[in-house]
Amino acid sequence: MAHKINRRNALKNIGLGVGFIGLSSISPILASEKIEKPAFSGKIRHSVCRWPYGDIPLKEFAQACRKMGITGMDLLKPSEWDTVEKEGLVCSMATDDFASIAHGFNNPDNHARLQEAYRGLIDKASAHNIKNVICFSGNRNGMDEETGIVNCIKGLTPLLDYADKKNVTMVMELLNSKVDHKDYMCDHTDWGVALAKRLDRPNFKLLYDIYHMQIMEGDVIRTIRDNHEYLAHYHTGGVPGRNEIDDTQELYYPAIMRAIHDTGFEGFVAQEFIPTWDDKLAALKQGIEICDI
Repeated sequence: MAHKINRRNALKNIGLGVGFIGLSSISPILASEKIEKPAFSGKIRHSVCRWPYGDIPLKEFAQACRKMGITGMDLLKPSEWDTVEKEGLVCSMATDDFASIAHGFNNPDNHARLQEAYRGLIDKASAHNIKNVICFSGNRNGMDEETGIVNCIKGLTPLLDYADKKNVTMVMELLNSKVDHKDYMCDHTDWGVALAKRLDRPNFKLLYDIYHMQIMEGDVIRTIRDNHEYLAHYHTGGVPGRNEIDDTQELYYPAIMRAIHDTGFEGFVAQEFIPTWDDKLAALKQGIEICDI
């Protein structure tokens, strides 16, 4: 089994190793030439997170994704947008180096810095017609739930006003605090939905990460049905382990995808599992086929 990648570090380092890729990267790149675009139903818009495939150069990865029928790519920085756009994909969730999982909007000390940085990212996203920009609550650090919501409202409100004029939605990710992101505040759907209700802005939504929320609360399909109006985006991953979403893990993704589709969802579902197969692109292809209902 391949070594698992820590997302927090991978997001920082995606761009650093491209120039040093050696022969080990050739196999997955060549494999992309063998993948034919499947006939998708069109019920699910397929995307993929960049970071689990950081050892494949971005251009080649985008080309392989396009041949599979994937149309979006998540968690790309501004320096990467042109590359994927030239290959016919859109950035389905924008980010940049300043976006921190641990240091987010629940801490007023971060507000001025984040507001300035996000205005710049929102401007760039709007110029590229990118609709979604990711954001994070931050860690609790002893803070109670209500104070966290109040602080997030104060920090996010002026940005949401600004983003609305740019036709950009800020999307806060739900992450587990049990395994991967200890102490993260937005770790339950109820907390994220409470924040969304009190903000009451159409351009603030949640990223429902199926892997993370299975770990924290389970009851995935009921939660999606009950809260779909606040969910703008989905991520996948097998539980336990965050690997392939096939029958090696406990979630049944076809049923989850049907539930998502039945809500009238028109956004992206992005694969965010960490491949264990030697041929990472074949694993990705299997993942999108499982999700294509």
